[in-house]
Amino acid sequence: MENSRLKERILMEIEKIIAHSSARGKMTKKVQCFHEALIQKHYNATDVKIDYHRHRVNMNLVLDESGYDCSTVNLNLPILPMNLFFQSLSAFLKSCIQYDTNSIAFYAKLLKDFSSKNKQELVC
Repeated sequence: MENSRLKERILMEIEKIIAHSSARGKMTKKVQCFHEALIQKHYNATDVKIDYHRHRVNMNLVLDESGYDCSTVNLNLPILPMNLFFQSLSAFLKSCIQYDTNSIAFYAKLLKDFSSKNKQELVC
């Protein structure tokens, strides 16, 4: 019972940050990194870049991770360049939220990093 309330609180906080950050005109580096991390997690993407003025997201989707080796430099992973258009940033980011346990743990860490007391930038 307590665990489900914690999941709900984490998801509510993520949605609150999305709504608040999407309503502003000027994006800080910290907010941009937050948005990119959400998209990167949902699409299993690399090199996520958001063009806020043209309403576009450019990224490289990783198609197959079976050849991934963490001990070497991975130059031959199959990727697909993607250029997505969005009408509403808030709606697009909310559609990237996943409700499985691994994603909830990722969002909890993202919230901790985003709301850190020392105001350090998120690592993009």
